[in-house]
Amino acid sequence: MGDVLVGTASWTDESLLESGWYPPDVRTPAQRLRYYASRFPLVEVDSTYYALPTQRTTRLWAQRAPEGFTFDAKAFSLLTCHPTRVTAFPKDLRGALPLDAKNLYIRDVETAVVEQVWERFVTALAPLWEAGKFGAVLFQFPRWFPIGKRNKEHILECKRHCEPLPIAVEFRNRTWMTEENREETLDFLRSYAIPYVCVDMPQGHACSIPPVVAATADLAEVRFHGRSDAWTGHDKYERFGYLYSPRELKEWAPRICELAQQASSTHVIMKNAYRDYAPRNARQLYDLLTTLPDCPVRSPPASDRAYQTDHEG
Repeated sequence: MGDVLVGTASWTDESLLESGWYPPDVRTPAQRLRYYASRFPLVEVDSTYYALPTQRTTRLWAQRAPEGFTFDAKAFSLLTCHPTRVTAFPKDLRGALPLDAKNLYIRDVETAVVEQVWERFVTALAPLWEAGKFGAVLFQFPRWFPIGKRNKEHILECKRHCEPLPIAVEFRNRTWMTEENREETLDFLRSYAIPYVCVDMPQGHACSIPPVVAATADLAEVRFHGRSDAWTGHDKYERFGYLYSPRELKEWAPRICELAQQASSTHVIMKNAYRDYAPRNARQLYDLLTTLPDCPVRSPPASDRAYQTDHEG
C-alpha cells in the first residue's frame, strides 16, 4: 500500500487564472506554483503535450516546488500518435520536416528527427527526475490507436525511450477495454510493469473507456475527465466543464482506496479543467479520502502557513 496523491491537470489554465481561485496578490509563475503546492501534493503538466519543454523551465519548477511535491507530465503529441503542429517542433528541426505541412503524424517524420524529439523531451524533464519530484509521463493515446501488435510495440518503444522516467498509459480506443480484450490489455501492461490509467469519463461514445479500476504496476493512476454532454465538441471548456457532485465523488473514494492497496503510489488527477472546477473537486475528494479508514492520502507538502510566511517575507 502506498500514498494517494490528489491534484489537478495544470495550475496555469487560463480559465483557472480568471476564476479567482488564486488570491489577487498571487500573480507570478513562482507564486502560483508555491500557492498551488500549498494545497495539493501533485500536478499534471499539460503544456508538455503541445510543445517540448525546456530544461530551464523544468529546473525552475523543481526549485520552486517544495520537497515532497510531484509532477506528472503529458507526453508530447507527436509521441502519442496525435497530429502535431510544425510550429511545435524546435526551430532547428523544422528544416527536415515535409514542405508545406501544417500538422504531422509520427509516421510522416524522419526517424532521425523523431529520435531527436524523444531525446529532447526526456532530457528536458530530467531536472524534475533528478530532484526527486517526478512521477510519470502520461501517454494518452488517440481514438485511432486500437489494440494490436503494432500498437503494443509502440507502447514498449515509449517505455524504452523514456527510461529512466516511468510512463503510464491511457486509452481512447474502446477495443483495449472491451470485455473480450480487457484481461489481455491488463496482462500486457502488467508483464512490462506499465501503469494503466483508470478513467472517469462520459460513456456512450466511440472513444469511451469504461471506469475499470486496476493496478498493473507499482504506480496506479486515476484521471477524472468529467461527464459533460458536450464531450464530442471542439470547445475544450465545454468538453471538460463538468463539476462533479459530492455523491459522484463519494462513489469513487472507496474504489481509489482499494486501488491504493495494490500499488506503491496512486495518483489521482482532476482533468475537468474549467475555471476552478478541478481544484474544488480535488479538495472535496481529498476530504472524502481522509474520512476512510486505512486510506493513506497524502497532505500537501507545504502548509498554508508556510506559504503565507514565505509570501509575506
